[in-house]
Amino acid sequence: METKIIPLGGLGEFGMNCTVVESGDDIIVIDAGLMFPDESAPGVDVVIPDLTYLFERREKIRAILLTHGHEDHIGALPYLLRDIDAPVYGAPLTLAFIKSKLKEHGIDENHPIESVTARQRKAIGCFDVEFLQVSHSIADALGLAIETPAGIIVHTGDFKIDSTPFLDQATDLQRFGWYGEKGVLALLSDSTNSEISGYTPSENSITSRFIEIFSKAQKKIFVTCFATSISRIQQFLALAARIDRRVVILGRSMNENVEIAHKLGYIDLPEGLLLKREDARTVPPDKLFVIATGSQGEPLSAINRISMHDYPHMAVEEGDTVLISARIIPGNAKSVSRIINRMVRSGAHVFHQGIADVHVSGHGSQEELKLFLRLLHPRFFIPVHGEFRQLYAHADLARQAGIPDSNILIAETGDIISLMPDSAKLAGRVDVGRVFIDVGGIEEVEEAVLHDRKHLSADGFFVIVIAINKSDGSLEGEPEVITRGFLDIEGSDFIKEAQEICAGVISQSTVEEKQDWAAVKEKIRREVRRFLYKRTMKRPIIIPVIMEV
Repeated sequence: METKIIPLGGLGEFGMNCTVVESGDDIIVIDAGLMFPDESAPGVDVVIPDLTYLFERREKIRAILLTHGHEDHIGALPYLLRDIDAPVYGAPLTLAFIKSKLKEHGIDENHPIESVTARQRKAIGCFDVEFLQVSHSIADALGLAIETPAGIIVHTGDFKIDSTPFLDQATDLQRFGWYGEKGVLALLSDSTNSEISGYTPSENSITSRFIEIFSKAQKKIFVTCFATSISRIQQFLALAARIDRRVVILGRSMNENVEIAHKLGYIDLPEGLLLKREDARTVPPDKLFVIATGSQGEPLSAINRISMHDYPHMAVEEGDTVLISARIIPGNAKSVSRIINRMVRSGAHVFHQGIADVHVSGHGSQEELKLFLRLLHPRFFIPVHGEFRQLYAHADLARQAGIPDSNILIAETGDIISLMPDSAKLAGRVDVGRVFIDVGGIEEVEEAVLHDRKHLSADGFFVIVIAINKSDGSLEGEPEVITRGFLDIEGSDFIKEAQEICAGVISQSTVEEKQDWAAVKEKIRREVRRFLYKRTMKRPIIIPVIMEV
């Protein structure tokens, strides 16, 4: 009997991981992730896969299986569950993150969500699924072994082979090898690091480098990483206690995730270690350790605002130590570079992946990928998770591991992969795309109309043109307001109020902010959006334009 694999996202791109496994009248969905937009999508907060294929077959969906708790694997789940009643399976930490998201989105708290553990099996429709432990940069990561009518499919999830993993959650090579001996029809394997030679270092391999940096710090220590990097955060907390420093955690997502992980026993918080932000000034600089959001340079993140001296009760000063422990996602390099430059200008000592070993990847490199290919020796191989070049590089590793070229399928999002007990082929495509989400309005904007959204959005656009004196950063005259597709504003009194809001943001901006207008524009956008919605109940795209004269 035929089994179909249909990636709705995550192949030929980073993010939006979502894969359909379908046989007869049964469908299981593996992950439902999102990606974050670049500057070409103004007014868009997140991007999710087009889930129409699933909505049209909702009665066939038997379960949604989550491999781990990163946004590119779970971020689209609330949008899927609005119209899908299928149960959700995942490990404890993953589900804890999910429950918080579902609450934010108003999803029924009684929606069936079931926690699973490694080596646990579930009969789901015509499928039999076993959850397999893997090491990754987040706790509770899982791979999947799925027995289908056509044969066994193994999906690795995001993984690496770590000899000293966090919480002793090592990749279960023994069980994966057992499936290899039993016979794997098709392997879907993580391709993120397929172009990187050798092995990915262990999570614990950078601890000695952290100790070296922190032991030399004479004033405040600032560190930033992904808010979901629970193992990295635990390392920081343990080292802070070791060097007798009090810890302040800045950023909503960082605080929430630490609280969740602590409740589950994945993070140890010795009594008296944490300090409230407003109490930080009562601690000498050489006794303070700050863990903050913003490793990707997000405009309103804690570390970015600190770099611009615009964060309450916290500032970077000469002699402070700053450590950025994260992979820089393509497209974010300029934003991170600006933070580094501001920190250095303030006199801080800054350490980042470009100059120091302060981060390790959560994905296996070439030797680990080849080991997995030989361990499972699948009949057919399908590289997943990555841009086309990563998929192609992984396919080349499969050839080196002895898999015939005719048995390697390089698929992309939307392809239908047809599996039979003795064959695998690409058998057409389904309609796929991207859905652009305005989180503030919970609006979905189809990709086909994104071009119009750039100019009009759902409620038009609201342009504020601000002239700034280049020499001293002061305002030159009143801001000019231009709108299209919003309201007939001629003579409206609230335009004057909008101008005053913009002038207020400029006058209150710090010297550091005026050296990088991106953050000031974001503040203007936020304040004007809030004001306009309050006055008009509409959400136009706000486009601040700052001209230095």
